[in-house]
Amino acid sequence: IPCETPNLIESKSFKLYLNSFNNTRFADASEVLARLRSDLSEATWRGSQVQGSVGVRLLEAEQFDAQQVHELDGLLLDRLDVECTRYTPAPELLRANHDEAPVNETLVSNLLKSNCLVTGQPDWGSVQIQYSGAQIEQEGLLQYLVSFRNHNEFHEQCVERIFMDIWSRCKPIKLAVYARYTRRGGLDINPLRTSHPGALPANVRTARQ
Repeated sequence: IPCETPNLIESKSFKLYLNSFNNTRFADASEVLARLRSDLSEATWRGSQVQGSVGVRLLEAEQFDAQQVHELDGLLLDRLDVECTRYTPAPELLRANHDEAPVNETLVSNLLKSNCLVTGQPDWGSVQIQYSGAQIEQEGLLQYLVSFRNHNEFHEQCVERIFMDIWSRCKPIKLAVYARYTRRGGLDINPLRTSHPGALPANVRTARQ
């Protein structure tokens, strides 16, 4: 979905939409693809003077065995032996060393956990943080990510919050925050927030998904 669209596809409504086809017959997969692209494009651009199209790719059953599982690339923060005592978002834990030369780093954690804003059910995720700028203190960043443990918010909102907290507290030159959440309701939700244009991450599932 292009970032310029006035609307996003809400995950629960998307699940209900897909289930509405349970008794529908299509001639072939290309007809399914065309219908999805048409309906999703209309929903995302609804109310806008500008119109566009979303991207849709179907993965058919005979292709399942060829799919790969791959962990997010980067230095794993979870290796650190730190005590975590904060369980609601604590951006004050974020610090960066502005007295040293800037770095380019990719940091990863599998300990992101928040709760659904509607149901309260747990949402577990892996998060990848890529940045250029003053080096972010890794211990504080890990404690910050763990601090989402009791927080109630949607996946997309959590990623936006993480991005803005790092951006305002650590002041990187460039920043991208990408999360892959465990599947609930049959849908992958993998939000990406970035400060700069770039290729989308490869859509490869992690083992936790």
